[in-house]
Parts: sequence; C-alpha cells; structure tokens
Amino acid sequence: MPCASLFLYILMGIKLMTTRLDRFREMLMYQRTPAILITNEKNVTYLSGFTGDESALLITAAQAYLITDSRYTVQAAAEVTAFEIVEQQQGIYQKAQELAFQAQLTDISFEANDLSYAGFQQLQTVFGSINLVPTTGLVEQQREVKDQQEIELIKKAIQITDATFEYLLGYVQAGMTEANIATEMEYFMRQHGATGSSFTTIVASGYRSALPHGSASNKVIQTGDLVTFDFGCYYQGYTSDLTRTIAVGDPGVEAKKIYQIVLEANQAVIAASKPGVTGGQINDLAHAYVQKYGYDFGHGTGHGIGLDIHEGPGAWGHYKAQGLVAGNVVTDEPGIYLAGLGGVRIEDDLLITLTGCEVLTQAPKAELIIL
Repeated sequence: MPCASLFLYILMGIKLMTTRLDRFREMLMYQRTPAILITNEKNVTYLSGFTGDESALLITAAQAYLITDSRYTVQAAAEVTAFEIVEQQQGIYQKAQELAFQAQLTDISFEANDLSYAGFQQLQTVFGSINLVPTTGLVEQQREVKDQQEIELIKKAIQITDATFEYLLGYVQAGMTEANIATEMEYFMRQHGATGSSFTTIVASGYRSALPHGSASNKVIQTGDLVTFDFGCYYQGYTSDLTRTIAVGDPGVEAKKIYQIVLEANQAVIAASKPGVTGGQINDLAHAYVQKYGYDFGHGTGHGIGLDIHEGPGAWGHYKAQGLVAGNVVTDEPGIYLAGLGGVRIEDDLLITLTGCEVLTQAPKAELIIL
C-alpha cells in the first residue's frame, strides 16, 4: 500500500473508532450512566479496535481507558487510538477500581450478561463502596447498525462462503462422509482468508437433513440424498452465514416440492425486508407461507450477524417487536424438515438499505441443484 494511502487508511480508522466511542458516550449520557466497565471481548473490539483478549474498557464522560496486561501492550499501541492504554499487573478489576477511585466515581455500570455470579461477587469485593449498576445490551444495540467498514468486512466473509459453496458443487459426491466434506469446507475457507469458522459446520444428508442443526457426522452420502450445508467464516473479526440444500442424485418428487416452497418463502422475506418491518412480521410471513402448503418449521426466520454469529436484530426473542433499520445485516432462513425423508433450508444474508434490502450472498439457489 503506498504511503499516502496508508496514511489515509490510518486516519479513517482513527475517525471510525472515535466516532463509535462518541456515539456510545452519547448513549451513556442519554441513559444517565456516568461510567461503565466493558468486559465483553467483542464489545471491547468494537469500541476500541483492540483484537486481543483478557482486557476491558473503562469509559466515563471524560476518560476512556483500555485495561490490558504486558502481553498485549505493544499490540494495543498499534491498534488503539481513542483510548488510553493502561497496563494492569494485579488484575483487570483491581486496575479498574484504581481508575474509578482516581476519577471519584460513586457509581459504575457493568455488563451483566458478561458476568457469572462468581464474577459479580469478585467485582463487588474489589469495588467496595462503589455502587455497581447492571446494564444489558448497550454496546450490542449500537453494533446492530453497521458502518461502511463493517459492511465491507462482512461482504468479504460472505465472498469466502460463496466461493466455498461453488467449490463444493465440483467436489461432493456419493460415498463421501459428511465429516470429511466439512473438513474440506473449513480448509478451503482458511485457504481463502478466513480466520476460522463462524460455528460448527453443518453437513446433513439424507434423513439427517431433517435435523435443522445436524452438524457433520460419519454418515456416508447416498445417491438420492438431500444434503444441507449451513456454514460461515470469520474474516478480520466479522462473520458470514450461508445455507444451501442440494441433492446427490434424484431425491424424488416431494423433496423437489419442498425445495421450491422454501425458495419462495426465502424470496418473500427478501421482498418484505425493509426499514420499519419488525422481526416478528418477517417471521410470521415465512411461517405463513410454508403453512399454506401444509408444512412448517420450528425455528426463527433470521438473526443479525456481525462480530457475533447471532446478534440483533432478528426474528427471535425481544427482537421480534423491533423494526429493522438501514445498516442492519440479518439472515433469511426458512426451512421444511420431514422426518425420514430429509429437509431443506435456504439462508441468505441481507443488508437493510434505506428502501429495502440488498442480498449479500450470491451462492446459486434458483433451482434445486442435483449433482
């Protein structure tokens, strides 16, 4: 990269991280939260740019500290610009308490979802008279709306999974085991820039394709099997999630029928996904579509992706009542599962835009692929 371009890239990174921190501080001000200790690893990365582990952030209206240890100080200096790097030697909580005492804080919030009960007891012991206030989902709420850099990284992760599926079409054949195929998939993704899989790779064939989360087994693929691949990868911290179902040999009339129904439900979700539509409405739409043909599926229709493989928003939990906004990246994954026969799921990753959505995944799906 030329020096001028590198300098511009660094400036853009500084502006990006400062903007995220500024936006988060605005949220803290709105919530009347004077200070917060961030311990969730993904949230530390999101706000500061630091990609190591065993670290935390202490954020107030005036100060922003990254607390880490001697193993990571050099790395932190290279990655972090908007936070003061503080080295701890006695423990993260101990250093955070020292900083809180120096700032004369009487109240400090913490990420309740990130602490076990034992961890909370330790935090209480260390912080003593400082009032600890539990919070949930503050950073995660901000993370739901992706900035342009995040979108580009997600697109790159998706390109790797799309390429993996294309590779599979020339690789998979009867006589192979699901586990061997999953190993090949993960190796291919690593070869093409992935740092790891998003989750345990699902390769489910024949009767096992009726298991929505049937991770790869030693089952041998037979002629006539439906085969579902559900997989993703991480690229520079951001994830992808793709599901495609194919057949090895002719799977029969009903398998072809349910494939078409699932495809149409998937496309109906794409047509309906836009700002203001709730996860619940998307979920109801997909289920109603397959139900009118006498089928159904027992899982939600989608979830957000980003630094985590499952994050907000989506068609699950409290997110069902939440309207989509531009910058959300969500999955669209209806399915039909028939015990004894097999199942079909088709999943795409969608970027919500100002007027609708952009389908980021490009792996072929227009008809059931029969190898």
